[in-house]
Amino acid sequence: MVIKVFLATSSGSTAIKKKQQDVLGFLEALKIDFAQLDIACNEENRMWMRENVPEEKKPENGIPLPPQIFNNESYCGDYDTFFDAKEDNDVYTFLGLPAPPGSKKRRSALEESQEVEGEEERDEGDQPVSEDEEALVSEEEEELRQLEEPEEPISEEEQEEDE
Repeated sequence: MVIKVFLATSSGSTAIKKKQQDVLGFLEALKIDFAQLDIACNEENRMWMRENVPEEKKPENGIPLPPQIFNNESYCGDYDTFFDAKEDNDVYTFLGLPAPPGSKKRRSALEESQEVEGEEERDEGDQPVSEDEEALVSEEEEELRQLEEPEEPISEEEQEEDE
């Protein structure tokens, strides 16, 4: 899977330049492999991009502006949809990529699937079935115990030392 970012290296618009830099910088920060395809210097890139942006996503004049983002041949979106996905912490879904291990979206998806599986697999005593669930319950119980335990009183000697 190759993420393709169509951009214009010689754009006179500072707004377009900033949007392009934002997309490229964010993809680099996430260490997502991508290819930059210049539409200013390469007519084939320009024509391909214009032909492959869906009609409903094109502006009124019919000419989509960079940056435009694709996953291979599949259209992902323009800067505005990229920005929305970034704000929603949903860039991997936007790009059609699996979220990496440890990411928020991946943890949420795993937690949801474990909750569903746990609800289906619980026995009559409503006890956790999987080891992950048992560990999670144990951690929560330990945290509750720590919160409920009263602090040890400070002796008079310790109070005098503090003063």
